[in-house]
Parts: sequence; structure tokens; C-alpha cells
Amino acid sequence: MNIVIIGNSGHSKVVKDIILSNQNLHIVGYLDDKFEDYIIMDEMFYGPISAYQFLLDKFERIKFIIAIGHNQTRKRIVNKMNLEESMYVTPVHPSAIISPSARIGRGTVVMANTVINADAVIGNHVIVNTGSIIEHDSKVNDFVHISPSATLTGCVQLGEGVHIGAGATLIPNVKVGDWSTIGAGATVINSIPSNITAVGIPAKSKEGCNHVTKN
Repeated sequence: MNIVIIGNSGHSKVVKDIILSNQNLHIVGYLDDKFEDYIIMDEMFYGPISAYQFLLDKFERIKFIIAIGHNQTRKRIVNKMNLEESMYVTPVHPSAIISPSARIGRGTVVMANTVINADAVIGNHVIVNTGSIIEHDSKVNDFVHISPSATLTGCVQLGEGVHIGAGATLIPNVKVGDWSTIGAGATVINSIPSNITAVGIPAKSKEGCNHVTKN
């Protein structure tokens, strides 16, 4: 299967390695708006994101992955391209441990040494980053980014666009509202509303850092 990676920065390097670890996937190009024109280099296509339609016409059996860490940007690109979700691939690193009863959406990337346990549900265009753990019955909505070594214990719910910082821990049954951010190393023991930043142990709203996201 031919794969086009959208994004050409540090995060895309990790996604590239995961794709290359799957023998049935073949990268044919990178799209990023830092490229003003179409170029072919080392038999690889490079161009702006708007070139996705050209590649759809050029290649058979093509799928896309948005390899951009910023949640709002991933959503904006998905909305702009307006493709069927079936057009997105879901790269999973071979070292990831995923329960047979877990469900993972399209365009989501699962990185090395992650664990996704029984009946967890992961939405579309989610980043499950290196060494993170999503425990049983947790629900992760679309466009979430779970940073390295973060832990979601059982029955945690994350709203759309949530960012969980590296090494954060969320205890069972807590909920984090849409487009909120949990700081690195935080411990979430109470549910967090939408559109705020929460930090610390226990995690609390960071005064002066609340934000309202426009999507």
C-alpha cells in the first residue's frame, strides 16, 4: 500500500519509522506547506498539502497519515482535505501491545512500547506516543495527543483535542473535557472541564493559562 505522510518535521520522522517497520506499507511522498512547489527527490514526491489530490490521481491504493503533533492543526487539515476516513492509514509499531477487544480509529498512530488494554476505544487522528498506557475501558476521542510515558488508568475519558503531557497520570474514572491540556508529570484525580490547562499534583487549573480553542 502506498502511503503519503502529511508533515515533514520531527514527529514525521517517528511516524516514518513505524510505517517502514510494516512491510506492506510503502512511503511515496511527503506533503508540507513549507514546500512551495512539487519536487521529486530520491524517487520520493515532495509538495504542499494541496497536492494531495494530485497524488490521489497518480497512485493506486494510496492512503494518508497526518504526522503533525499539534492537535488543532491535524483537525484543520482533515477538515480541509475532506477525505473519507477510510483514506487514512493507522500505523502501529510492532512493539505495541494492543488488546484484541480494543478499537483504534483511522489516522491514529500507535508508537513504540505502548499498551492499549481491554475494551479501550481510541478515536481518529490520535497520537498514542512512546511508552504510554491506555488501560481498560478508557475512551479517547478524536485529535487527542497522549505524550510519552503518560498513563490513563481504567475508564478514563478524554474529550476531543485533549493533550496529555509526558509522564502524566490520570486515575480511574476521571474525565478531561474537549481541548484541555494536562501538564507534563501531572496527576489528575478529579475531572477537568473543557478548554483549560491543568498542572501539578493533584492537577489544578493553571491561573492565567486557560484558553478557549476555536476550531
